[in-house]
Amino acid sequence: MTRTLSTPPTLVSGCFAGAGAGSPQPVLPMAGGGLLLRPWERADARAFLSAYEDAETRRWHTHRPSTVAQVEEWFDRYRQDWEREKGCHWAVARDSGEVLGRMALRGVDFEDGVANAAYWVLPAARGAGIASRALAAVSAWALDDIGFHRLELDHSTRNDASCRVATKAGFLLEGTKRSAAVHDDGRHDMHLHARVRGDRHDR
Repeated sequence: MTRTLSTPPTLVSGCFAGAGAGSPQPVLPMAGGGLLLRPWERADARAFLSAYEDAETRRWHTHRPSTVAQVEEWFDRYRQDWEREKGCHWAVARDSGEVLGRMALRGVDFEDGVANAAYWVLPAARGAGIASRALAAVSAWALDDIGFHRLELDHSTRNDASCRVATKAGFLLEGTKRSAAVHDDGRHDMHLHARVRGDRHDR
């Protein structure tokens, strides 16, 4: 069934491509130098899998791969998401290629101009502000370059580190979603954060 809007959509199909259909997913620089967001490569599969072998990552992620082959399947879906304008998935990496973490925009809604951010960093990269810088970079791209109006993210109310990342990247805490997600140890309340185009954020 075709949905007829009474208002024009915030974004139109093709806005990801920019230069035209089939354009590659962009590489985004991060503040501070030496770090960037780039599309996932097949050679990154082992590093990606290692994140989900870490107890802290597993604590907050119930959707996780268990083999390199599964990771490669995820990477294939990531490429399809970009091509179909359903989502964007990046490796957070050094200029040398070393993977430090993950950044993604999911739940893309062109009509309302909304998307959901998700992220993690590998244990060795924690505590250096890398996740918040990655989130700030993808937010600037999505809000300023592409034209999204609002970016959201949520995390367990027990995940203090993720809360700090969101706040540091300019995502205001808007409230608590009670008993909203299932983790390995049961249901968790979730904090909802958002950043809206025009919000002041001093990087």
